[in-house]
Amino acid sequence: MIKEACELDDAIERICCATHANPFAILGLHMSSSGYYQCRYFNPQAKSVAMVDPISGRVINNLKKVDPRGFFMVETRRKNPFRYALKIAMVDRIITLIDPYQFKPVISAQQERLLEQGDYHQLWQVLGANFIEHEGVPGVLFALWAPNAKTVAVVGDFNAWDGRCHPMRLRHKIGCWEIFIPHLTAGERYKFEIKDSKGHVLPLKADPLAKEMELRPANASVLVQETVYPWQDEVWMNKRGNATQKPMSIYQVHLGSWRRDQEQRFLNYEELAHQLVAYVERLGFTHIQLLPISEYPFDGSWGYQPIGMFAPSSRFRSPSRGVVDGFKYFVDYCHQHNIGVLIDWVPAHFPCDEHGLGLLDGTHLYEHKDPRRGFHPDWNTFIYNYGRKEVKQFLIASALHWLERFHVDGIRVDAVASMLHLNYSRQEGEWLPNILGGSENLEAIAFLQQLNETIKNKFPECITIAEESSAWPKVTESPLKQGLGFDFQWNMGWMNDSLRYLRRDPIHRQYHHDDITFGLTYAFDSNYVLALSHDEVVHEKGSLLNKTTGDEWRQFAQLRAYLAFMWFHPGKKLLFMGNEFAQRNEWNFDHALDWELLDNFQHSAMQQLIQSLNAVYVTAPVLYQNDHSQHGFQWIDAENAKQSIFCFIRKSDDDAETLYIVVCNFTPKVHHRFMLGVPRRGYYREIINTDSEIFGGSNQGNMGGVNATEVSCHNQPYSISISVPPLATCVFQWEVDRAFN
Repeated sequence: MIKEACELDDAIERICCATHANPFAILGLHMSSSGYYQCRYFNPQAKSVAMVDPISGRVINNLKKVDPRGFFMVETRRKNPFRYALKIAMVDRIITLIDPYQFKPVISAQQERLLEQGDYHQLWQVLGANFIEHEGVPGVLFALWAPNAKTVAVVGDFNAWDGRCHPMRLRHKIGCWEIFIPHLTAGERYKFEIKDSKGHVLPLKADPLAKEMELRPANASVLVQETVYPWQDEVWMNKRGNATQKPMSIYQVHLGSWRRDQEQRFLNYEELAHQLVAYVERLGFTHIQLLPISEYPFDGSWGYQPIGMFAPSSRFRSPSRGVVDGFKYFVDYCHQHNIGVLIDWVPAHFPCDEHGLGLLDGTHLYEHKDPRRGFHPDWNTFIYNYGRKEVKQFLIASALHWLERFHVDGIRVDAVASMLHLNYSRQEGEWLPNILGGSENLEAIAFLQQLNETIKNKFPECITIAEESSAWPKVTESPLKQGLGFDFQWNMGWMNDSLRYLRRDPIHRQYHHDDITFGLTYAFDSNYVLALSHDEVVHEKGSLLNKTTGDEWRQFAQLRAYLAFMWFHPGKKLLFMGNEFAQRNEWNFDHALDWELLDNFQHSAMQQLIQSLNAVYVTAPVLYQNDHSQHGFQWIDAENAKQSIFCFIRKSDDDAETLYIVVCNFTPKVHHRFMLGVPRRGYYREIINTDSEIFGGSNQGNMGGVNATEVSCHNQPYSISISVPPLATCVFQWEVDRAFN
């Protein structure tokens, strides 16, 4: 008896000091040596506590305060466990609650096995905070992976942020801490109070799997009780199919600066759905790609330093639907209007904010311990430890949850090059080689392969896109063929070369002709997206319009010619917001686009050109089904450097009837009676002319089209004589000429 009393006194001391590693062994109902159950409860804010029947409210026993710091205890006259509630008198109120410490563990043996294997693809359903019913009682299961912590407690609005109130139990096999707290309500804020292995209290941590987080600068996690969302996008979901064989014209958007209200506040998810979808639909884009929507603390990171990998940003909270259902509504509305939704997703690094993943349990849990692998000097961020199964599980589950919970159609993986190369942006001595002595990050390679294989197995109709800038081989090849397994990758080489060409004065372009032609030597080695992204209009790079030279007329003309060249070049298309109407200023994340420019004809005409280009693109299978086949492209003349003119054919690989002739003139000189070889007799209708007056040009053109003559040219059996406008791209569609019938 004396030993038992001493042990209990010691346990009470540790509970009161929040140092007990196994609070469930002390709190709740426990059999005493007398053969009766004792009820033990700790609450530093309680004045008195009574056990009551949870149904009738009848008092069963009054607990005695055995420690002035708030430890209460009573020995019942019961020999069998029973359900009870606690009626607690606080300083200013009386509350009744179900004691969390009377419940058995929640995480099942099967879930333990999956977690132990690192193969729990729906991780958000077991870790984090989930509303469930346990042993017939509704409440919230809190669970956190923190294997090296001495103690973990959940703190929040429901316990006055006191870490002594709800210490959690450790599931040793998987290193996860859990507690089930009955009758909590949605909207309550919470974090985790963690003590490291030496007992030091760490900064409060946000939930790594939080479904919602507070709006910055606050950073607590928020309880979300999800309901069954009434999705209306079944038609879209059933027709997604093979993306490589479908048109993909992507409008890349930063939701915080696309448009704002009259007070310069963010639009909410519902407003964005209605306004953005109507705009994108009118311009003819097939997809919207969002800069990272995962919650992030610093606006200036544009979302590329996320904290909440499972939480849509609360910046755009919908007043009627909240955050989670608000974003679901946004995606649903896009799909109902035949617009796909892609999101930027960031597994390459994470920020050092003290409430984030870094040193989560006092050890380098998510990041590599050695800064030569675990810290990114360019971005002042931690790098994930891709060799740890729990970290891979966390990241893969994050990607899957956007596809499953939110019906997102695909992810664009940011900064893949930084993941693949151990020496990325590092000098000699600042990085560690792999086990083979090389600079390849073998663990990151394996992670990306596993990510893509898992997505393909679970969501074969969804796509993954890599931002890979280092010419890594086989990015879009299957892992079975030693590839990374992505569906697409951004064509960074084409972007760099073509924009460098665009910046040159037209008089010098003849000496840099291969800036345009070189991209076709590798255009079919991978499944490419031609991306003119946000990265090209920030950090003093200037807008696309200001990358061109000359007076205003020439600037607009060059940009029109360049964008039309891009739209008929092999590869899917991506254009960052504002470029569709030739925004003059560099993009500023903190302000809406300069929509007032559309009052100027040149800007609205540029918008009209994008609409026309999309209209042709989405209705012409030869322009998207043959993006990745050399049989769908043929040069007519790639050598006319002196005149800076490029001429090529887009066609189907089976040589069917549809055929387009594209002529790009990147000098201000007009060429009349320009002879151009063509493969077929017939009529060539001019369907796009960027010099047309409707697009703001000088209206040089070909009166709607020309007939071919039986004069060979450019190694083609026929030819057409055309006028080539200045700084313009012209596109001709072949038709059978009535004169030849």
